[in-house]
Amino acid sequence: MAHPKRRQSTSRRDKRRTHYKMEIANVSTCKVTGESHLSHRAYVSGNDLYYNGKVLIEGYVKA
Repeated sequence: MAHPKRRQSTSRRDKRRTHYKMEIANVSTCKVTGESHLSHRAYVSGNDLYYNGKVLIEGYVKA
């Protein structure tokens, strides 16, 4: 099996990994409340917990 003859420096290793970048979060706006939130996630607007434009829990208090 092939083995490296010399240890690769951290800067050379990091240069190789530069293509791994974070992606922009997919933010959408609710048609009912007008609140911006992450797609496919529940969100709080006022005291209600919404998902997919519908109220899941009324009077929701974050623990």
